[in-house]
Amino acid sequence: MAWCRRRLAEAAGTSPGGIAAAVDSLHMADDKLKSAYELAMERFQKKDAEAGVVSQPLSDEQKAAVAEVRNQYQAKIAELEILHRGEMASMMDPAARELAEAQYRQERGRLERERDSKIEQARAPR
Repeated sequence: MAWCRRRLAEAAGTSPGGIAAAVDSLHMADDKLKSAYELAMERFQKKDAEAGVVSQPLSDEQKAAVAEVRNQYQAKIAELEILHRGEMASMMDPAARELAEAQYRQERGRLERERDSKIEQARAPR
């Protein structure tokens, strides 16, 4: 750290003690390594700030509504999966199995889209 202060002082044309506080504050701020997730989130926040996007935290009411929607659709998807597995266990025809699998994927996708739409509605500012 001392050699860094001397180098910075030489480059800036000041004494090593004059910039010591600035170097220490920079060092302390960056002391902990950040994960790729944290770095990506910082970039997104910068882009949002530059674009003028203001994010507001969800109210307790909105959080409860989102949780309720998620719970309802988690139960619907679980029920669909249980029924699908039971149906698949009794099917032996490969063509019928493939058709049932396609129908299951389509129905599950519909439920997920419906869930996401309702979550967005619950998150919308009122």
